[in-house]
Amino acid sequence: MIEFTLWDILRNLLLATRWTILLSLVSFIGGGVVGLGLLFLRISKRKAFRTVAKYYIELFQGTPLLMQLFIAFFGLGLFGIDMPAWLAAGFALILWSAAFLAEIWRGCVEAVVKGQWEASASLGMGRLQQMRYVILPQALRVAIPPTVGFSVQIVKGTALTSIIGFVELSKAGTVVTNATFQPFTVYGLVALIYFALCWPLSKSSQILERKLNVAHRNH
Repeated sequence: MIEFTLWDILRNLLLATRWTILLSLVSFIGGGVVGLGLLFLRISKRKAFRTVAKYYIELFQGTPLLMQLFIAFFGLGLFGIDMPAWLAAGFALILWSAAFLAEIWRGCVEAVVKGQWEASASLGMGRLQQMRYVILPQALRVAIPPTVGFSVQIVKGTALTSIIGFVELSKAGTVVTNATFQPFTVYGLVALIYFALCWPLSKSSQILERKLNVAHRNH
């Protein structure tokens, strides 16, 4: 019987952690790009654009991420589309995170007082100019803490991708447990690694929120 040291276990988990971090970054950045597009549709003056964005957001917020992963990986196969697990995981997480980020940012944009829209319009600014030069800079101050906070949910959400065979941290934990028969040690380390990834994000969100509140009061 092969003996596994603590370092052997940790080394394998850390190797898989790289994929968790990479998938989290892809999901956050890609979701941010798609979410920004959804934001503009959501606050558009055209009802058709607002309706499309609304139903997209409701669909992805109202259905389990696990189901979305299954559809991305297995569902597309029904149409002859063979999608690797890593690509299906990234695709599903981008679409999922975009829905939540768009709603976070919409709330922040709507938090900007209506007078700012009216004042910028009186200066002859178009809709895009209003957003770029007046609204978004103010909404950004409000948006940073919840956006950073949501990144924690993305990191933890990557654990669900193990169900479609993507070998990230939680999947590696299962594989290592099957090889070592040390579930408490392995999953204890998995939990610590997740904590090490998520705690700095949660803490930075709290710090940013306090600093922005202080800056706003001083202003």
